[in-house]
Amino acid sequence: CTQRRETQYLDLARSSTWHKSHKTSKEKSISPQSTPGFRPFSVTMFSAFSHLSRHHQSSAPRVASAIGRRFFAAKAGQSEVVLVGCGAPNRGMGWYHAVQMLEGRCPSASLDYVIEPWFLGPGAEGPGGPEFNAWASSLSSDASSSYVSTPAFLTSVAELPSPSQPRVALISGRTADNPRLLKECIDAGCKCIYLEKPGAPTVKELEEMRDVAAEKGVEVLMGYNKNVCKYVRKTREFAATVPGSHVTFVSNNAYENTPESLGECFERN
Repeated sequence: CTQRRETQYLDLARSSTWHKSHKTSKEKSISPQSTPGFRPFSVTMFSAFSHLSRHHQSSAPRVASAIGRRFFAAKAGQSEVVLVGCGAPNRGMGWYHAVQMLEGRCPSASLDYVIEPWFLGPGAEGPGGPEFNAWASSLSSDASSSYVSTPAFLTSVAELPSPSQPRVALISGRTADNPRLLKECIDAGCKCIYLEKPGAPTVKELEEMRDVAAEKGVEVLMGYNKNVCKYVRKTREFAATVPGSHVTFVSNNAYENTPESLGECFERN
């Protein structure tokens, strides 16, 4: 499941370097392999935070959260993380990333900003909106004391102040919006960007995004599907040597295996 997978990534990242990459098999035409310059992230996501933090040691002013009265800020030795596209609690991939950072699972990362234009705007009263806003509000209450920080909630990248620590963007928005969001994050001072798969609607757009990032000297790491990662491939190869064996994948995706449920997911993304 997602939690176990991310924990493994953290363990691997502790022994990885900034430029260490992870080989995956070719999956789709829109993939890191089809777009040179975009590296799959796996073991490098957490080391990205550490790399930036080690090279930028400065004191960060404490900024008040847009929701609640608590204060937050990336400390010296941490990267200031901006999550763009959180999604609904227990459903959005961005939300799972957020919770892992809020629980302190990546000590070198401080989730300081969550940008969610839909649930904080037109979708506030629609499906998932009330749940998202209830979760966001709960971060400032005593019930959320187990979290290590309280991020500010914004509706656009343009609302971000200047970075006070090395800034990382984690983009988990709608696929069609990602090319625009990546450019906005670069303009907002992000030095490293983790881009959720598939990154963009077309290979051409991915190539344009790659070129913009390269021109600005911004590192881009791309996520990929877990069913093609190394440890899964090795498991399946081993299972193939044992007669009658099989591999079971356990997922926490909150979607029913019906045309209606999957159709809603594809339309939204």
